[in-house]
Amino acid sequence: MLTFKNYNIADWFSFYRIFASPFLLLLIALDYKSIFTWFLFVSYSTDAIDGFLARKLKISSARGSQLDSFGDQITLIVGLIGLYVFETDFIKTNLVLIVFVFVPYIIQMIIAFFKYEKATAFHTYLAKLSAILQSVFILFSLFFYPEYILFYIMISIGILETLEEIILIFMYDNWTPDVKGIYWALRDKRKLKKNSQNEKQ
Repeated sequence: MLTFKNYNIADWFSFYRIFASPFLLLLIALDYKSIFTWFLFVSYSTDAIDGFLARKLKISSARGSQLDSFGDQITLIVGLIGLYVFETDFIKTNLVLIVFVFVPYIIQMIIAFFKYEKATAFHTYLAKLSAILQSVFILFSLFFYPEYILFYIMISIGILETLEEIILIFMYDNWTPDVKGIYWALRDKRKLKKNSQNEKQ
């Protein structure tokens, strides 16, 4: 049975991002752009903090990886909603490209839920880089203005990251957290062990 004692400090930073989302949506609805942007900055900062703490204190877990991924996803969605509301012209101008980028992401989510019945939590290096670029672009756009060079770099890395995630899903028969990338997956003992077991069967 899970209790409050079962969750570590890194988990609670992930919980903060999840619990803060309705408050952020309220700030969007009230048109408090500046306050929303600063609180969104705090949410993005907790993502870096919980990852650092999990590694530093060696408290990483499958549950923590899921919480972290869910917190990341919901914060990204809220950030995009804020970007749409406060930078509507930019979104409308680039809507076709944005939709094009989201199609592989949606496909990746569908494949993951079909195979694992939950979202992936690979936390690859590309995923971390993509998340950083997304947060930097969204925050820069809200604090200042949408920067197209940063936008295109974010889009390119995002597509590569999504394609890598799809490949990793097909490489792992079972849900596996914390895979750095395809190179590391090829040498991952967790995958090799499961594959050898399947061959014996």
